[in-house]
Amino acid sequence: MPNRLIDETSPYWLQHANNPVDWYPWGERRWSGRGQTISPSC
Repeated sequence: MPNRLIDETSPYWLQHANNPVDWYPWGERRWSGRGQTISPSC
């Protein structure tokens, strides 16, 4: 099952597009619409 990297253009990201991990590409799309910050849970 493809993850969010399937729409990327970079060959590096595309090689991971079918990994069983819910990867997020880095950039504005990552943060838009979230309305919250992401912090590590300690």
